[in-house]
Amino acid sequence: MTKVHPNAASAIPTALADEELPRPACHCLSSPPQPTVLTVWKKSLLFNCDGFTVFDDKGNLVYRVDNYYDSSNRAEIVLMDASGNSLFTIRRKRLSLADNWVVYDGETADRPLYSVRKHVSLLNSKSLAHVTSLRGSGAKGSKNARVFEIEGSYANRSCVMYDDVRRRVAEIKRKEAVAGGVIFGRDVFRLIVQPEIDPSVAMAMVILLEQMFGGGSSRRFSF
Repeated sequence: MTKVHPNAASAIPTALADEELPRPACHCLSSPPQPTVLTVWKKSLLFNCDGFTVFDDKGNLVYRVDNYYDSSNRAEIVLMDASGNSLFTIRRKRLSLADNWVVYDGETADRPLYSVRKHVSLLNSKSLAHVTSLRGSGAKGSKNARVFEIEGSYANRSCVMYDDVRRRVAEIKRKEAVAGGVIFGRDVFRLIVQPEIDPSVAMAMVILLEQMFGGGSSRRFSF
């Protein structure tokens, strides 16, 4: 996959950066880890691409997804860091009747990390997707064990990702506009990630939710 590295510093829309609030002085020896708050923009910084652009709470570019409109290989999605290094490659599982996906480390094509399946049963209408570890992780540490459950409504940008002991490890929320500022639509939202998981894993799940529940938007990646 050919990578193009835009000038991240000059490309960041200032309206997408969270306002930095004053922080009270801490007189304790140590403070507990804080969640990572990301702003997700469902748009590529490259004019001839479709994808995602993700910023931290200071407006710095963190993650990118750039898929060329005229690419002959649309069967995979690559999540990159700000420099264009591949973090995860997401591929649809072949010969599967259900909406199943596989997440690989970097650009490798063997030993996948996760299998992600769209929830299709009517018994639990809140559930969106099930994430299974293929290398052994989570509290139980066993291979092929369900490690994450995603619930909520992606269309409304209101989702929660739980781990295998039902802790909230990540959330998708609508991004609220600052008083008198820009009004954000569904293409701009917040991803709040707890210290228990890597933010890049949570972002990979956002990409998969877009594939499963993107609603046939013109910006949804086609295969």
